[in-house]
Amino acid sequence: MLGYNLVDDEELEILLNDVANKYGYDFTEYSKASIKRRVNRLCALDKFTSFAELRYRITNDENYFGRFVEEITVNVTEMFRDRHFYKTLREQIIPQLGVNSYIKIWLAGCSTGEEAYSLSILLHEANLAHKAIIYATDINPSVLETAKHGVYPIGLMRNYSENYINSGGTTDFSTYYTANYDHVRFIGKLRERMIFATHNLVSDSSFNEFQLILCRNVLIYFDKNLQEKVFKLFDSSLESLGYLALGSKETIKFSELENRYQQIEKEKIWRKVT
Repeated sequence: MLGYNLVDDEELEILLNDVANKYGYDFTEYSKASIKRRVNRLCALDKFTSFAELRYRITNDENYFGRFVEEITVNVTEMFRDRHFYKTLREQIIPQLGVNSYIKIWLAGCSTGEEAYSLSILLHEANLAHKAIIYATDINPSVLETAKHGVYPIGLMRNYSENYINSGGTTDFSTYYTANYDHVRFIGKLRERMIFATHNLVSDSSFNEFQLILCRNVLIYFDKNLQEKVFKLFDSSLESLGYLALGSKETIKFSELENRYQQIEKEKIWRKVT
């Protein structure tokens, strides 16, 4: 599979335009190097022998198109990923949100939901869950189904528990889920204030005003023009003095909106100040 290169740059453009025209999923402004690697990986996995074969399958088989979306969208996540980030959320950001009569949070690119449940736990432990709502969105309907159910392999819980403790958690982490053989299901109260929905950062518009927007480790797969477009979407969706949280390799610095935001310590969290 290493070095497999069935689809070249010109063919990739053709395929992405096909997908945009037929399904309304616009990947044309994603990082070309990243998406090309993923498309060629899919070709290797499913043993395509020509670009024409791949193109025909994607444009004529909606079920296979679902597989295509799953392969080229990045769904790597875990609970309380990056302990310093979550410690800052716990100690500095969540308490600030508590002064509002109603807390609205947008988790963009929520993938399979682990970050949504992490946020819900923070809100419950701060006694703010009753007045908060988490809008968790993703372009991929398949991963949203996993997120809605909150069911994950039990083998992940040791790592998630360590992440939780390292980020300042003090409760027995196992109280947040019930185990059933080789899987766990997170308790219902964590899902009560969540809304899961499909949303395409490339083509969909703002749908609310939020005090906190999290979009971590998504923008690194977009080219600079698309990053700028998404920053403007977030800016129009964020209340004054609201917070924008990005991934460890992402930044709003050098964007047109940089002067409207102030970074919180060394974390990838910015506050909208103008």
